[in-house]
Amino acid sequence: MDVAPGRAPFTLPAGHTLTGSWNGAFTVSGQSVTIRNAAHNGTLAPGGGTISVGFQVSRPNGDTVLPSGYTCA
Repeated sequence: MDVAPGRAPFTLPAGHTLTGSWNGAFTVSGQSVTIRNAAHNGTLAPGGGTISVGFQVSRPNGDTVLPSGYTCA
């Protein structure tokens, strides 16, 4: 999968809903989620560091399927 710089797409399992996130701009379309750089961490110097992003998902009771398809670029 080709991914534009500064994006990390992934797929939520059916019935799961993104309920919270941090350090990224999240876009949701159906079960597809794309994380983009947030304004405060959009530019890092080469070799200068890393950022962490995170999210919370609600899921149907008893469903233990995890999001899939993570690709970073």
